[in-house]
Amino acid sequence: MSESQKTAVIFGLANKRSIAWAIAQKLHQAGWRLAITYQNERLEQEAKDLIADLPGASGFMCDVSSDEQIAKLFDELKARYGVLSGIVHSVAFAPAEELKGEFVNTTREGFRIAHDISVYSLIAVSRSAAPLMTAGGGIVTLTYYGAEKVVPKYNVMGVAKAALQATVRYLANDLGPKAIRVNAISAGPIKTLAARGISNLGDMLKAHAERAPLKRNVDPGEVGATAAFLLSEAGSGITGETIFVDCGYNIMGF
Repeated sequence: MSESQKTAVIFGLANKRSIAWAIAQKLHQAGWRLAITYQNERLEQEAKDLIADLPGASGFMCDVSSDEQIAKLFDELKARYGVLSGIVHSVAFAPAEELKGEFVNTTREGFRIAHDISVYSLIAVSRSAAPLMTAGGGIVTLTYYGAEKVVPKYNVMGVAKAALQATVRYLANDLGPKAIRVNAISAGPIKTLAARGISNLGDMLKAHAERAPLKRNVDPGEVGATAAFLLSEAGSGITGETIFVDCGYNIMGF
């Protein structure tokens, strides 16, 4: 099946700075049909305005913290598209107060919310998508270096991203026999709506650009291009991996 006949579902569009939007643009350029989801009515108009820029793409509302909304969405996707070939999970959230103080003060509820929305949602979405991925395909999620090393103020999101990367490996093992590949992209810091909740984002961006071998911050389009590669036939032998797209920052000791 060529890319022009394939359908991908993208979760997590908030605005034009979203990594989800950069991925949507690259997949659209590659000829994919796109179903793009946004969380709620507050984000609906901006999402629909963006989606209108991609001929053939359709928008759907889905809050991934709701099993009922996920089930309803996949019923709609099955009716409209039949077969799916790609899933992009660009969803992460922790309460803002959890990203300010010390990690040791993480609340039980903050921990639960971060893992429910940032990690469990990938499991829930993959479980619903797998029966529609009858010809195989790819699932891509987004992670960050704070999963592997301490990034001050990233706090519970770092722990959630570590859980997300482990989830990628376990899902890759479960879904591999169905020819469904599951991978994560570890992107460098990018000024997205979600990232603005991190209190020292400016410091992160500055340090990253100074220390990365390429001496700059990553562009969202570079993350989008990697996602398109992983979902294409070119990525057919890759599963269970975390691919760094961070201008090389992660290879440096200091």
